[in-house]
Amino acid sequence: MDYEQIIYEKQGQIAYITLNRPEKLNTVTREMFTSWGLAITEAERDDDVKVIVVKGAGRCFSAGAPLDQVGYVYGMKDPKPGEKGGKVPMRVKIDFDRSLFLEFFRRVLLCRKITIFQMHKYCLGVAFSIAMHADLLIADEECQFGHVEERLGLAGLTLMPIMVARCGLTKALDLCLTGKKIDAKQAVEWNLINRAVPAQDLDAEVRALAEGLALYPKDGIAIAKVGRELLYETMGLTRGMMEHYIMHTFQTNRVYGPDEYNAFKERRDKGVKEMAHGKHDLFKALDK
Repeated sequence: MDYEQIIYEKQGQIAYITLNRPEKLNTVTREMFTSWGLAITEAERDDDVKVIVVKGAGRCFSAGAPLDQVGYVYGMKDPKPGEKGGKVPMRVKIDFDRSLFLEFFRRVLLCRKITIFQMHKYCLGVAFSIAMHADLLIADEECQFGHVEERLGLAGLTLMPIMVARCGLTKALDLCLTGKKIDAKQAVEWNLINRAVPAQDLDAEVRALAEGLALYPKDGIAIAKVGRELLYETMGLTRGMMEHYIMHTFQTNRVYGPDEYNAFKERRDKGVKEMAHGKHDLFKALDK
């Protein structure tokens, strides 16, 4: 089956899902995560597949949300200077946020196959949130991780139970409140990812790991995944996804004061590129 912005390949008992929007740094569009979910379903229904590896084509794994589409996915329009923008119905926002932040995140966390994310150069924003739901995370040593989309004005919204479970509340708040980036070696130290390896070894390292995991029996994998699902329910991780998507919808209604930074106004007036760089210059004190 052909997928939009996704490449699906099978090598023996390993399925490879490759994010395929390299000209845009594999930023995660609606079309991409829809195809991504369908590809997971294909791998789950293939009884020969035991392990799913997710990686990115081109320069990086993923730079996060496409800043040229943020807000517009709801049908939001940019008002002209001096005009008020029309409001998008809450039901529209709820529908989109539920499909991504609840249903798709659950597809990754509760996938019936063993999942490995293979990350290089950048794993940022919503891609970072998605990666947190995989079984194992392997990155090249130079890979940068961070919730950079916080600097659109979210002020800590990306905090989720799955992240707290991985690295603890103190470090999770540090990343989610500041929107700063850390490298893969620090991400290992913080228990956010499993391994950081030299870039030239990344493919071989992940392939060897996937092949080793594929030695487990199919029933063993299936039963263990169900066991983890029960554990995640007990820990409140799946409930946390529901809370997260609802809070994301609430955040889309935030109001800016006349002296407060508004990334969407900056995008309208100066363009996506200048807005993207400008917000990091503005919040540079948080990069420490």
